[in-house]
Amino acid sequence: MGDKAKIFTLSEVSEHNHAHDCWIVINGKVYNVTKFLEDHPGGDEVLLSSTGKDATDDFEDVGHSESAREMMEQYYVGEIDATTIPKKTKYTPPKQPHYNQDKTSEFIIKILQFLVPLAILGLAVGIRIYTKSA
Repeated sequence: MGDKAKIFTLSEVSEHNHAHDCWIVINGKVYNVTKFLEDHPGGDEVLLSSTGKDATDDFEDVGHSESAREMMEQYYVGEIDATTIPKKTKYTPPKQPHYNQDKTSEFIIKILQFLVPLAILGLAVGIRIYTKSA
């Protein structure tokens, strides 16, 4: 890699997105992996699905070996203009209305589901004691 590395925009790299011309971006560097598509252990679809975006996370998540990282050097074609890569946005869940736990109808049903069997049990025990003593 020389000092005068060519700078590419993401849109320029995105144009190289098929099996006959495949470029990917990893760690701010642009690689022409067209010749490596057939040899890639994960298959060519893995590389083709990583075109048109920053594939650094995809690359790092797999856990490539040191020899794989060294092999990348032969496919290096330049650097990516970092200003053309969209910023990653942090996921924020949608706002939901406050959950009211004491909804009257649901609360009454839950109380009744507890009290009715308890009342039946108490009535049965009371009848048993009353009939035994009589």
